[in-house]
Amino acid sequence: MNKTLKRVLLTILAVLIALAALAAAAYLTVTHDWSGEPPVDVSGCTNPYISKTGAPMVSAHRSGGGIAPENTLMAFRNVVESDFTVDIFEFDLALTEDGELILLHDETLDRTSDAAEHFGYSDVYPSGHTYEELRELNLGESFVNAAGETPYRGLRGEDIPDELRVLRPEDLFDFLDGYGEYRFIMEIKDSGDRGRLAADRIYNILKDRDMLDRAIIGTFHNEITEYMTEKYPDMLRSAGVNEVVGFYFDSLLGIDRPEGYYGFVALQIPDEDYVVKLGTTRMVNYAHRRNIAVQFWTINDPDLCLDLASKGADAIMSDYPDMIYETLGGE
Repeated sequence: MNKTLKRVLLTILAVLIALAALAAAAYLTVTHDWSGEPPVDVSGCTNPYISKTGAPMVSAHRSGGGIAPENTLMAFRNVVESDFTVDIFEFDLALTEDGELILLHDETLDRTSDAAEHFGYSDVYPSGHTYEELRELNLGESFVNAAGETPYRGLRGEDIPDELRVLRPEDLFDFLDGYGEYRFIMEIKDSGDRGRLAADRIYNILKDRDMLDRAIIGTFHNEITEYMTEKYPDMLRSAGVNEVVGFYFDSLLGIDRPEGYYGFVALQIPDEDYVVKLGTTRMVNYAHRRNIAVQFWTINDPDLCLDLASKGADAIMSDYPDMIYETLGGE
Protein backbone atom coordinates (compact mmCIF):
# COMPACT_ATOMS: atom_id res chain seq x y z
CA MET A 1 0.00 0.00 0.00
CA ASN A 2 1.21 3.50 -0.81
CA LYS A 3 2.77 5.05 2.35
CA THR A 4 0.91 8.34 1.91
CA LEU A 5 -2.41 6.55 1.50
CA LYS A 6 -1.62 4.37 4.51
CA ARG A 7 -0.95 7.44 6.67
CA VAL A 8 -4.23 9.01 5.53
CA LEU A 9 -6.18 5.85 6.32
CA LEU A 10 -4.55 5.55 9.76
CA THR A 11 -5.37 9.18 10.49
CA ILE A 12 -9.00 8.66 9.48
CA LEU A 13 -9.15 5.52 11.63
CA ALA A 14 -7.73 7.40 14.62
CA VAL A 15 -10.30 10.16 14.20
CA LEU A 16 -13.12 7.61 13.95
CA ILE A 17 -11.93 5.84 17.11
CA ALA A 18 -11.76 9.16 18.97
CA LEU A 19 -15.25 10.11 17.82
CA ALA A 20 -16.55 6.69 18.83
CA ALA A 21 -15.00 7.10 22.28
CA LEU A 22 -16.59 10.53 22.67
CA ALA A 23 -19.94 9.19 21.51
CA ALA A 24 -19.73 6.30 23.97
CA ALA A 25 -18.83 8.63 26.83
CA ALA A 26 -21.64 11.00 25.91
CA TYR A 27 -24.08 8.10 25.72
CA LEU A 28 -23.08 6.90 29.17
CA THR A 29 -23.72 10.35 30.63
CA VAL A 30 -27.21 10.67 29.14
CA THR A 31 -28.74 9.01 32.18
CA HIS A 32 -25.82 8.19 34.47
CA ASP A 33 -23.17 10.04 36.42
CA TRP A 34 -20.52 7.34 36.15
CA SER A 35 -17.53 9.35 37.36
CA GLY A 36 -17.88 8.20 40.98
CA GLU A 37 -16.51 11.56 42.15
CA PRO A 38 -17.69 13.23 45.34
CA PRO A 39 -18.19 17.02 45.16
CA VAL A 40 -14.90 18.92 45.49
CA ASP A 41 -14.12 21.32 48.33
CA VAL A 42 -15.24 24.84 47.36
CA SER A 43 -14.00 26.68 50.45
CA GLY A 44 -11.24 28.31 48.41
CA CYS A 45 -13.52 29.53 45.62
CA THR A 46 -13.89 33.30 45.36
CA ASN A 47 -16.94 33.32 43.08
CA PRO A 48 -19.85 34.56 45.27
CA TYR A 49 -22.30 32.48 43.21
CA ILE A 50 -20.64 29.24 44.32
CA SER A 51 -22.55 28.04 47.37
CA LYS A 52 -20.43 27.58 50.49
CA THR A 53 -23.30 26.37 52.69
CA GLY A 54 -23.46 22.79 51.45
CA ALA A 55 -26.86 23.44 49.86
CA PRO A 56 -27.83 25.16 46.59
CA MET A 57 -29.16 28.70 46.57
CA VAL A 58 -32.89 28.93 45.88
CA SER A 59 -33.82 30.82 42.71
CA ALA A 60 -37.33 31.90 41.77
CA HIS A 61 -37.69 31.13 38.05
CA ARG A 62 -39.96 33.63 36.28
CA SER A 63 -40.17 35.29 39.74
CA GLY A 64 -41.93 32.21 41.12
CA GLY A 65 -44.37 31.93 38.23
CA GLY A 66 -45.88 28.69 39.51
CA ILE A 67 -47.34 30.33 42.61
CA ALA A 68 -48.23 33.83 41.31
CA PRO A 69 -48.58 35.52 37.89
CA GLU A 70 -45.08 35.30 36.46
CA ASN A 71 -42.78 38.30 36.11
CA THR A 72 -45.22 40.65 37.82
CA LEU A 73 -44.71 42.83 40.86
CA MET A 74 -47.35 40.67 42.53
CA ALA A 75 -45.11 37.60 42.10
CA PHE A 76 -42.10 39.36 43.59
CA ARG A 77 -44.15 40.65 46.52
CA ASN A 78 -45.52 37.15 47.06
CA VAL A 79 -41.96 35.84 47.44
CA VAL A 80 -40.38 38.57 49.56
CA GLU A 81 -43.33 38.73 51.98
CA SER A 82 -43.64 34.94 52.32
CA ASP A 83 -42.38 32.54 54.99
CA PHE A 84 -39.78 30.99 52.65
CA THR A 85 -36.49 32.47 51.51
CA VAL A 86 -35.20 33.05 48.00
CA ASP A 87 -31.60 33.96 47.23
CA ILE A 88 -31.85 34.75 43.52
CA PHE A 89 -34.62 35.99 41.24
CA GLU A 90 -34.58 34.76 37.65
CA PHE A 91 -36.35 36.53 34.79
CA ASP A 92 -36.08 37.37 31.10
CA LEU A 93 -35.78 40.74 29.42
CA ALA A 94 -37.32 41.94 26.15
CA LEU A 95 -37.16 45.31 24.43
CA THR A 96 -40.28 47.32 23.61
CA GLU A 97 -40.81 49.38 20.48
CA ASP A 98 -39.65 52.52 22.29
CA GLY A 99 -36.54 50.92 23.78
CA GLU A 100 -37.74 50.05 27.27
CA LEU A 101 -36.80 46.75 28.87
CA ILE A 102 -39.64 44.67 30.30
CA LEU A 103 -39.79 41.34 32.09
CA LEU A 104 -41.15 38.68 29.73
CA HIS A 105 -40.41 34.97 29.49
CA ASP A 106 -41.94 34.19 26.07
CA GLU A 107 -41.27 35.83 22.73
CA THR A 108 -44.85 37.14 22.74
CA LEU A 109 -47.34 38.28 25.38
CA ASP A 110 -50.11 35.96 24.18
CA ARG A 111 -49.78 33.19 26.77
CA THR A 112 -49.60 35.31 29.89
CA SER A 113 -51.89 38.24 29.12
CA ASP A 114 -54.98 39.42 27.27
CA ALA A 115 -52.77 40.85 24.50
CA ALA A 116 -54.52 39.11 21.58
CA GLU A 117 -57.91 40.36 22.73
CA HIS A 118 -56.67 43.85 23.56
CA PHE A 119 -54.80 44.51 20.31
CA GLY A 120 -57.03 42.43 18.06
CA TYR A 121 -54.42 40.04 16.72
CA SER A 122 -52.26 37.16 17.96
CA ASP A 123 -48.48 36.90 18.25
CA VAL A 124 -48.11 40.18 20.07
CA TYR A 125 -44.38 40.88 20.29
CA PRO A 126 -43.10 43.52 22.71
CA SER A 127 -41.14 45.07 19.83
CA GLY A 128 -44.43 46.02 18.19
CA HIS A 129 -45.71 48.25 21.00
CA THR A 130 -44.54 50.95 23.35
CA TYR A 131 -44.10 50.39 27.05
CA GLU A 132 -47.20 52.48 27.84
CA GLU A 133 -49.30 50.46 25.38
CA LEU A 134 -48.16 47.21 26.98
CA ARG A 135 -48.99 48.59 30.42
CA GLU A 136 -52.66 48.34 29.39
CA LEU A 137 -52.48 44.52 29.55
CA ASN A 138 -53.49 42.18 32.36
CA LEU A 139 -50.54 39.86 33.06
CA GLY A 140 -52.60 37.77 35.44
CA GLU A 141 -55.10 36.79 32.75
CA SER A 142 -53.97 33.17 32.35
CA PHE A 143 -52.60 32.42 35.81
CA VAL A 144 -54.02 29.25 37.39
CA ASN A 145 -53.54 28.80 41.13
CA ALA A 146 -53.09 25.56 43.08
CA ALA A 147 -56.87 25.18 43.39
CA GLY A 148 -57.28 25.36 39.60
CA GLU A 149 -58.80 28.85 39.76
CA THR A 150 -58.06 31.87 37.56
CA PRO A 151 -58.51 34.69 40.10
CA TYR A 152 -57.30 37.52 37.85
CA ARG A 153 -58.96 36.58 34.57
CA GLY A 154 -61.22 39.22 33.09
CA LEU A 155 -59.67 42.25 34.77
CA ARG A 156 -59.64 45.13 32.33
CA GLY A 157 -58.83 48.84 32.27
CA GLU A 158 -58.65 50.52 35.67
CA ASP A 159 -59.57 47.25 37.39
CA ILE A 160 -56.10 45.87 36.60
CA PRO A 161 -53.87 46.52 39.63
CA ASP A 162 -50.42 47.96 38.95
CA GLU A 163 -48.94 44.74 40.37
CA LEU A 164 -50.30 42.84 37.36
CA ARG A 165 -49.06 45.20 34.66
CA VAL A 166 -45.91 44.95 32.56
CA LEU A 167 -42.85 45.52 34.72
CA ARG A 168 -39.49 47.16 34.01
CA PRO A 169 -36.32 45.99 35.81
CA GLU A 170 -35.59 49.43 37.27
CA ASP A 171 -39.06 49.56 38.82
CA LEU A 172 -38.53 46.09 40.24
CA PHE A 173 -35.19 47.10 41.76
CA ASP A 174 -36.82 50.14 43.37
CA PHE A 175 -39.42 47.86 44.94
CA LEU A 176 -36.93 45.28 46.18
CA ASP A 177 -34.63 47.86 47.76
CA GLY A 178 -36.83 47.76 50.83
CA TYR A 179 -36.49 44.01 51.26
CA GLY A 180 -32.75 43.34 51.04
CA GLU A 181 -29.97 42.82 48.51
CA TYR A 182 -31.14 39.99 46.29
CA ARG A 183 -29.15 38.54 43.43
CA PHE A 184 -30.47 38.15 39.91
CA ILE A 185 -30.25 35.90 36.87
CA MET A 186 -31.42 37.64 33.70
CA GLU A 187 -31.72 36.41 30.14
CA ILE A 188 -31.77 38.74 27.13
CA LYS A 189 -34.43 37.42 24.74
CA ASP A 190 -33.74 39.69 21.74
CA SER A 191 -31.15 38.90 19.10
CA GLY A 192 -29.17 41.07 16.68
CA ASP A 193 -29.19 44.84 17.08
CA ARG A 194 -32.13 44.74 19.48
CA GLY A 195 -30.28 42.26 21.66
CA ARG A 196 -27.23 44.48 21.71
CA LEU A 197 -29.38 47.46 22.68
CA ALA A 198 -30.96 45.38 25.44
CA ALA A 199 -27.47 44.54 26.73
CA ASP A 200 -26.59 48.26 26.70
CA ARG A 201 -29.75 49.10 28.63
CA ILE A 202 -29.37 46.50 31.38
CA TYR A 203 -25.67 47.25 31.77
CA ASN A 204 -26.36 50.95 32.32
CA ILE A 205 -29.22 50.22 34.73
CA LEU A 206 -27.04 47.92 36.81
CA LYS A 207 -24.00 50.19 36.74
CA ASP A 208 -26.00 53.27 37.76
CA ARG A 209 -27.30 51.33 40.77
CA ASP A 210 -23.94 49.78 41.66
CA MET A 211 -25.46 46.33 41.06
CA LEU A 212 -23.08 44.79 38.53
CA ASP A 213 -21.90 42.23 41.07
CA ARG A 214 -25.47 41.20 41.94
CA ALA A 215 -26.61 40.04 38.50
CA ILE A 216 -25.56 37.41 35.97
CA ILE A 217 -26.70 38.11 32.41
CA GLY A 218 -27.26 35.35 29.88
CA THR A 219 -28.64 34.82 26.39
CA PHE A 220 -29.22 32.01 23.90
CA HIS A 221 -27.89 34.22 21.09
CA ASN A 222 -24.16 33.75 20.49
CA GLU A 223 -23.74 37.16 18.89
CA ILE A 224 -25.07 38.81 22.05
CA THR A 225 -22.71 36.73 24.19
CA GLU A 226 -19.81 37.94 22.04
CA TYR A 227 -21.05 41.53 22.25
CA MET A 228 -21.27 41.49 26.06
CA THR A 229 -17.83 39.89 26.34
CA GLU A 230 -16.23 42.54 24.17
CA LYS A 231 -18.06 45.66 25.36
CA TYR A 232 -18.88 44.90 28.99
CA PRO A 233 -16.12 42.78 30.55
CA ASP A 234 -17.16 44.01 34.01
CA MET A 235 -20.71 42.65 33.61
CA LEU A 236 -21.05 39.12 34.95
CA ARG A 237 -22.42 36.71 32.40
CA SER A 238 -23.31 33.06 32.04
CA ALA A 239 -21.98 30.71 29.38
CA GLY A 240 -23.43 31.02 25.91
CA VAL A 241 -24.77 28.02 24.00
CA ASN A 242 -21.50 27.33 22.16
CA GLU A 243 -19.55 27.78 25.37
CA VAL A 244 -21.67 25.23 27.23
CA VAL A 245 -21.00 22.67 24.49
CA GLY A 246 -17.28 23.36 24.59
CA PHE A 247 -17.21 23.25 28.38
CA TYR A 248 -19.02 19.92 28.43
CA PHE A 249 -16.45 18.27 26.18
CA ASP A 250 -13.58 19.92 28.08
CA SER A 251 -14.94 18.38 31.29
CA LEU A 252 -15.50 15.03 29.62
CA LEU A 253 -11.93 14.89 28.33
CA GLY A 254 -10.38 16.54 31.39
CA ILE A 255 -8.78 19.30 29.33
CA ASP A 256 -6.94 21.78 31.54
CA ARG A 257 -7.51 25.18 29.97
CA PRO A 258 -5.30 28.13 31.03
CA GLU A 259 -6.52 30.51 33.73
CA GLY A 260 -8.92 33.09 32.31
CA TYR A 261 -9.84 30.93 29.32
CA TYR A 262 -13.51 30.89 30.24
CA GLY A 263 -15.13 34.31 30.14
CA PHE A 264 -18.21 33.44 32.18
CA VAL A 265 -18.85 33.11 35.92
CA ALA A 266 -21.70 30.60 35.75
CA LEU A 267 -23.15 27.73 33.80
CA GLN A 268 -26.94 28.02 33.66
CA ILE A 269 -28.01 24.64 32.36
CA PRO A 270 -30.73 21.98 32.46
CA ASP A 271 -30.15 18.58 34.00
CA GLU A 272 -30.65 16.54 30.82
CA ASP A 273 -32.86 18.41 28.37
CA TYR A 274 -30.30 17.98 25.62
CA VAL A 275 -28.55 14.99 24.04
CA VAL A 276 -26.20 14.57 27.01
CA LYS A 277 -26.70 14.70 30.76
CA LEU A 278 -25.25 17.89 32.21
CA GLY A 279 -26.28 17.33 35.81
CA THR A 280 -23.25 15.26 36.82
CA THR A 281 -20.73 15.57 39.63
CA ARG A 282 -17.96 15.57 37.01
CA MET A 283 -19.42 18.63 35.30
CA VAL A 284 -19.96 20.49 38.59
CA ASN A 285 -16.51 19.62 39.93
CA TYR A 286 -14.80 20.67 36.71
CA ALA A 287 -16.59 24.02 36.97
CA HIS A 288 -15.79 24.52 40.66
CA ARG A 289 -12.10 23.81 40.09
CA ARG A 290 -12.21 26.77 37.72
CA ASN A 291 -14.20 29.02 40.08
CA ILE A 292 -17.35 28.75 37.96
CA ALA A 293 -20.82 28.38 39.51
CA VAL A 294 -23.35 25.82 38.25
CA GLN A 295 -27.02 26.82 38.30
CA PHE A 296 -29.72 24.41 37.09
CA TRP A 297 -33.07 25.16 35.44
CA THR A 298 -35.99 24.54 35.57
CA ILE A 299 -36.27 22.10 38.47
CA ASN A 300 -39.85 21.55 39.64
CA ASP A 301 -39.30 18.04 41.00
CA PRO A 302 -38.14 17.65 44.63
CA ASP A 303 -36.28 14.38 43.99
CA LEU A 304 -34.29 15.93 41.15
CA CYS A 305 -33.60 18.94 43.35
CA LEU A 306 -32.07 16.69 46.03
CA ASP A 307 -30.09 14.75 43.43
CA LEU A 308 -28.53 17.92 42.00
CA ALA A 309 -27.87 19.23 45.50
CA SER A 310 -25.92 16.04 46.27
CA LYS A 311 -23.76 16.70 43.20
CA GLY A 312 -22.76 20.17 44.37
CA ALA A 313 -25.21 22.40 42.47
CA ASP A 314 -24.88 26.06 43.42
CA ALA A 315 -28.43 27.16 42.59
CA ILE A 316 -31.74 25.54 41.73
CA MET A 317 -34.10 27.60 39.59
CA SER A 318 -37.75 26.64 40.00
CA ASP A 319 -41.23 27.93 39.26
CA TYR A 320 -42.00 26.74 42.80
CA PRO A 321 -39.26 28.24 44.98
CA ASP A 322 -41.33 27.50 48.09
CA MET A 323 -41.14 23.78 47.30
CA ILE A 324 -37.39 23.96 46.65
CA TYR A 325 -36.85 25.83 49.91
CA GLU A 326 -38.76 23.21 51.87
CA THR A 327 -37.09 20.32 50.03
CA LEU A 328 -33.64 21.65 50.90
CA GLY A 329 -34.64 21.88 54.56
CA GLY A 330 -35.18 25.61 54.83
CA GLU A 331 -36.50 26.92 58.10
